[in-house]
Amino acid sequence: MATRPLATRDVPVAISTRVARPTVFSDYWALTKPEVNFLIVITAFAGFYLARAAGWRDFPFGLSINALLGTLLVASGTGTLNQYRERDFDAQMRRTARRPLAAGRLKPASVLWFGIALSVFGTVYLAVAVNVLASLLAMATLLSYLFFYTPLKRKTPLCTLVGAFPGAMPPLIGWAAASGTLNFKALTLYAVLFLWQFPHFMAIAWMYREDYARAGYQVLPPGPSMRARLVHLQTMLPLLALVPLSLLPGWTGEAEFYSIAASLLGAGFLYYAAQFVIRRSNSDARRLLATSIIYLPVLFVVMVLARVWYDGALDQMRVQFHE
Repeated sequence: MATRPLATRDVPVAISTRVARPTVFSDYWALTKPEVNFLIVITAFAGFYLARAAGWRDFPFGLSINALLGTLLVASGTGTLNQYRERDFDAQMRRTARRPLAAGRLKPASVLWFGIALSVFGTVYLAVAVNVLASLLAMATLLSYLFFYTPLKRKTPLCTLVGAFPGAMPPLIGWAAASGTLNFKALTLYAVLFLWQFPHFMAIAWMYREDYARAGYQVLPPGPSMRARLVHLQTMLPLLALVPLSLLPGWTGEAEFYSIAASLLGAGFLYYAAQFVIRRSNSDARRLLATSIIYLPVLFVVMVLARVWYDGALDQMRVQFHE
């Protein structure tokens, strides 16, 4: 007769619960906000690739890895230091109360030095392994996020506007890493990410409005009418600008599928935003949030694929011409 292994026989529930608790490694990993870093990697790489004119054939893979690694280090340091600064307020919100520092699983001093180490090393790494412009842009992102956006969240709903400036920096860092300069095309990518943040954050702010109010954050006005007006403005107006703007990067590669994909993505984003603005329910906010999380990486991936296709077509033309 088969028996269960000793490790699984009559194990008290309390023991299995203790095993399931987060480890120190997972807590430090959570401090870096990996879900945010996923979008940062995609948008920074898109900026890097689109800044190159040579395509895959002469693509500097080593430089791109250095650029993404340095950007990730600074972004992780920024997320960590932000949680250090907001630890007391995070503890008052259901959404953030289980974060490692807010829950008391990590010591504030340890988190502070971890964030500083990531930020300093990432900034220096970008300067040495990539270029000074990329490093300066990353440093500006960190400082403006921590010392302008973070404190303004407790003072004015305009914090979303202020926070959108550093939040849109990843494609610029990628572009600067690849080319050492910035131009109108780079600023177009910046503007796309800048505008995307408004409907994305309005969905979050609406879903957790009671949490934010409990912790003293002023991300939405207190009055119902003013709150509704701000949600309308910061959801629909940026989107109405974002959809046509997203069609401009046709220069990234004259591929017809980019325009089609960008149009479809924009139409879906607008639809769910309109549903949210009309009904202002938590379920509509949740759908808008999910749509925004899908929209951004897919749009930037399609931009890169369009350029890959265009570069491949150019390479074929060059080969045929030389033949």
